Amino acid sequence: MHRPLRQALFCITLAFGCAYAGADPPAAALAQTAIGAYEAGHHDEAARLFERAARAGNRLAQFNYAMMLYRNEAQSRDANSAWRWLRRAAGAGLPQAQFTLARLYEHGDDVPQSLPTAAEWYRRAAGQGHVEAQVSLAAMHLAGDGVPLEAATAARWYLAAARAGDVAAQSIIASLYETGNGVVRDPRLAAHWYLQAAQQGDALAREKHAALMSQIEATTP
Repeated sequence: MHRPLRQALFCITLAFGCAYAGADPPAAALAQTAIGAYEAGHHDEAARLFERAARAGNRLAQFNYAMMLYRNEAQSRDANSAWRWLRRAAGAGLPQAQFTLARLYEHGDDVPQSLPTAAEWYRRAAGQGHVEAQVSLAAMHLAGDGVPLEAATAARWYLAAARAGDVAAQSIIASLYETGNGVVRDPRLAAHWYLQAAQQGDALAREKHAALMSQIEATTP
């Protein structure tokens, strides 16, 4: 696996949300126990429990077990086991698994690189509100990487991520409103989103907001 994605997987780590994710209560309870074992540093026990819950159909356990395998915190005789469990969790509709699978396909790590396949998995996660997937899918459409070059589609996903508070998306949608790329040009909306990004510490957005407000004020009767 390439170093950048390996580092990304360490940042993604395990998902410790509600364990009741697409399985019966016993499997969910098993997954919750596994989470407790992992947080206590008992990785062997956590891996065993995650695998049991994963085989029982709990998609969160499937994702977490896959992440443990990718991180070499668990072992399997099947060299493709991590990918298989990740794929099952993604197919079961877990957004974080869909996003992670998309990244594998985008970078060609452990799977043949396929930007269209990556875009499809980003789209599934983005549609469920996964902000990083929304930004990734927007970037692909803005550049035409593996998908049609569609500035309007890119703007729609950047706007969704901006509304969710993503600072990079706020800055980018601001620039799209400023230039009219993919959206109807609207300097005031551009200024609004530059301000949102600036308030989160984006220095360049702060400068652009100030410059744009000066232009707006100069042209306002």
